[in-house]
Amino acid sequence: MCWWESGCRKTHLLKLAYAMAACLQEPLPTRTAMQGLLADKLVGVLRPEALGRLVRRRAGRERAELEAVFAQADEPLRVRFASNSRREVVVEAMPEVPLAKRPCYLPTRELLTIAPGFVALYESRLLEFEETWRDTCLLLQSPALRGPRQRQIQLLLKPLEEAMGGQVEADQNGRFYLRQGGSRLEMPLVAEGLSKLAMLARLIATGALLDSGMLFWDEPEANLNPRLVRPLAQTILELSRQGLQVFIATHSLFLLRELELLLAQPGVMPNHPADQTPSFFGLHPGEEGVNVRSGPELAAIGSIAALEEELDQEDRAYGIGTDGTEAGWQA
Repeated sequence: MCWWESGCRKTHLLKLAYAMAACLQEPLPTRTAMQGLLADKLVGVLRPEALGRLVRRRAGRERAELEAVFAQADEPLRVRFASNSRREVVVEAMPEVPLAKRPCYLPTRELLTIAPGFVALYESRLLEFEETWRDTCLLLQSPALRGPRQRQIQLLLKPLEEAMGGQVEADQNGRFYLRQGGSRLEMPLVAEGLSKLAMLARLIATGALLDSGMLFWDEPEANLNPRLVRPLAQTILELSRQGLQVFIATHSLFLLRELELLLAQPGVMPNHPADQTPSFFGLHPGEEGVNVRSGPELAAIGSIAALEEELDQEDRAYGIGTDGTEAGWQA
């Protein structure tokens, strides 16, 4: 779980990790082929005009160095590219075996309303949409899973369906609906916060998240009613308990606290090895770039701008003076 101040490139970091993991699927390409595959994926996911635009802007020629270490892999994926690169990536090291499971990326926007027909349009036209949308829409369009894992899926879906007040359905044309009792509501008519929960529910129902090694989710709380944050946090934790590694980037102190409260319960994460225990990361802007603070507890990430601004607003709203006295609400 990560908390970030604005301007620290939280989305870029999530997308970089996702792109690198997505390129290590079976069949694993040769090192030469990987250089082209990864360059195309980085450009498709992050949408720069040229790959070198991802390098920090300073006078002269600069270069970026990326390294991703995977527990399932025998070697890290280590690459570099320069500020003048168009689509050139140098692969310095890469695993010799592919990752056993694929990653999944959830953007800040829900995608169920655009999923019907989006993949076909994306593949046939030049669209200025990031490639993560295409990748996730492909997963959303998979049929619901049946068989031995159906009970596991139902347990994961229960808190989400209670929060939505219904179940997600798809018709033969690929359109999605939220069924509430005897009525069925078209997904474009559903509030966006509920649609985000519905997107998560659909990916669970298709088995996409159960078959995924990693989930990257950018601001899951965006457009979400605060009352729905608790079932969201419970589902995230339960997915982690099922073996899914979850990366969350958020500005929400409310969500972070809810996750911390759930993690503090005895026996919540009994089967995780020491190197896979939940961690919090705080990214803070500094003079030379971004400073990172991390630890197993929320307090380890340092000052939280969301909390500081909320306290400052409370002081202004209730007119608390420098002597600590309360002057009452100020219009």
